[in-house]
Amino acid sequence: MKPLERLGEARTPDGTLLQFYRHDGAYLIRADGVELMSTRRHLSEDTLAEVACAGLTDREGARVLIGGLGLGFTLREALRHVGPTAEVVVAELMAEVIAWNANPEYALSAEAMQDPRVRIVHEDVVKVLRANPDGFDAIMLDTDNGPEGMIMAENSRLYSAGGIVATMEALRPGGVIAYWSVGDDPGFAGALQRAGCVVTDMKVRAHATSGPFHTLYIAKPGRKASQRVTTPPCG
Repeated sequence: MKPLERLGEARTPDGTLLQFYRHDGAYLIRADGVELMSTRRHLSEDTLAEVACAGLTDREGARVLIGGLGLGFTLREALRHVGPTAEVVVAELMAEVIAWNANPEYALSAEAMQDPRVRIVHEDVVKVLRANPDGFDAIMLDTDNGPEGMIMAENSRLYSAGGIVATMEALRPGGVIAYWSVGDDPGFAGALQRAGCVVTDMKVRAHATSGPFHTLYIAKPGRKASQRVTTPPCG
């Protein structure tokens, strides 16, 4: 059995211990011992970007925001769906996570981070949202394990009523917000609806052929808040 190799660790502002591992060619990040993400299972992170950035390939000057760098899968997929004049802003709270992704030795996101369309911001995503009113055509939020499965307390305000409003205000007309969640959260879907969004929830596997289903909430502001759509599971 191949050993689990610890490559780095960091403490979040609330004291949560993040640990970065390599195991048999795969990479993973744990928070206080709970797996947050792995390079073996990332279909739902890919789909988050695919859905949010649909239609932006030919849009001049498209601007998108990713909240949470993770292991870079949403970033890399977003780059596939936006054009040459786009800007992809990634807000990441933890400097260590940025450094792990930027290290070419780990074959994660070093190349993507060097793409001229990419701007990495070492900052709380809520602050980035509030600093960019009407700033983005698409916003992808994948911090922690989503609104219900949070491990790190500092992420809670992103999913609060105030965080939802700040996110909506950072969106350009016709834009879309995509949230990743480890599972269903009807209360959060209801909060999005009450804020004035049409909400579509998607079930997507962690891996293309196996593993648990995760939930994506796709929110489009400015329409009838009573409408909610559920799509069949993907993967």
